[in-house]
Amino acid sequence: MSEGTTEAGTRLRLDLWHPNCWAIQATERTAGGILAHAVYDTPIASGSTVNGLFTAYGETEREVNALISAVDDSPLTDTVWRLQTQFDTRRNRIAPGAVSREFFLGYDPSEMICPLLLEHGFVHTAPGKIEDGRESWDVRYVGERSDIQAELDAIREEADAEIEVERVGSVGREPTHERRVSRLTRSQREVYDLARERGYYEWPRETSTRELADELDISKTTLLEHLRKAESKLLDS
Repeated sequence: MSEGTTEAGTRLRLDLWHPNCWAIQATERTAGGILAHAVYDTPIASGSTVNGLFTAYGETEREVNALISAVDDSPLTDTVWRLQTQFDTRRNRIAPGAVSREFFLGYDPSEMICPLLLEHGFVHTAPGKIEDGRESWDVRYVGERSDIQAELDAIREEADAEIEVERVGSVGREPTHERRVSRLTRSQREVYDLARERGYYEWPRETSTRELADELDISKTTLLEHLRKAESKLLDS
């Protein structure tokens, strides 16, 4: 087996945005966030809907209800079935917010990116998080690590999506972190290390690309270029 590949695959955390998504649009307009759990019906024809289970969360019940109402009002969604509201007891927390509410939703799966991720070999290992108009997915890619960047580029093109790799690691045998990072150029290492130190790869994200660029006194475009190249090298190592 070649270095950088494993039988079990590669773990990734993806941060992304794509157009015409009801969850992204709803969280752009309202506070709180959404966890995407599971799909219960498979569409039998193009344009048909599925039923999915989701959790809306926020700091207050009013915030959560406003978010679900924004989902219900979207022209991209069908029927919303609201389930019981839950309050954070700190012992059995199911969502990031102090208040959460599960709901079933009918929607067209082609308007979410989950099926496309699966089509390109990225299997979900945890519920997706949608917050502030962005999605975060923990996935596993079973295959050659060197193929991941091409698969992500294909998704970017097909869905007109923005995708950033927030975290990457092998399942099973894995080269040490320092060995992989040593392949970065000085500029790439500087940007990548600062991003990690400032919590760019944490959830929720603790800094922005604009703040990182300002701290390094470079343009946001240059910073994103260094980050993208660093992530690509880490994926291919």
